[in-house]
Amino acid sequence: MTMRRPSPRPASVHAMSGVFRGLGGERVQRIPSALGFILGICVSFSACGYHTAGHANLLPSDLRTIAVPAFVNQTQTYKIEQTLTSSVVQEFVTRTSYRIVSDPKSADATLHGVVLSTYTSPLTYDTKTGRASSILVVVSMSVALKDRQGRVLYQNPSYTFREQYQVSQELSSFFEEESPAFQRLSKDFARTLVSNVLEAF
Repeated sequence: MTMRRPSPRPASVHAMSGVFRGLGGERVQRIPSALGFILGICVSFSACGYHTAGHANLLPSDLRTIAVPAFVNQTQTYKIEQTLTSSVVQEFVTRTSYRIVSDPKSADATLHGVVLSTYTSPLTYDTKTGRASSILVVVSMSVALKDRQGRVLYQNPSYTFREQYQVSQELSSFFEEESPAFQRLSKDFARTLVSNVLEAF
């Protein structure tokens, strides 16, 4: 008479015994099935009070029009405020349904921006020419979004944006409007700022 060996229990049955072994062979206490189910739902559907970055909008529901006047430039960097303002306006237009204007009198809220400082520092050099081949760029700003009553909807008085770039021009020309690197920085800044404003953090 041939005896058949019992078939091994599936992993799911082992897990129900209360303890299972991890990848390293260690004993791991099983999470109660009810709690595990709830955690699974939270992770799968983000239904436990969390939101996915870039998808939440925490601004007032009755907000329709946002004014974005030209940022104030307190630096010696020529016209930097114009490029940054233009990038922010374009980002709002592209990503949201708000009507974007320049006159605060015709808006439900106004985004004020002040360029506080700009800074460039070489990180690496070309061994043949001795010129900087990559640089660190730091832009500091003060940003605040306020409604018509002056209530602050979002603000960051010390907004610091840092980026590293491979460049071919001199450091002194990085912030020129036609600089491809500066254009990329402006767009990156606008994407980050608009996301922060919409998610209020």
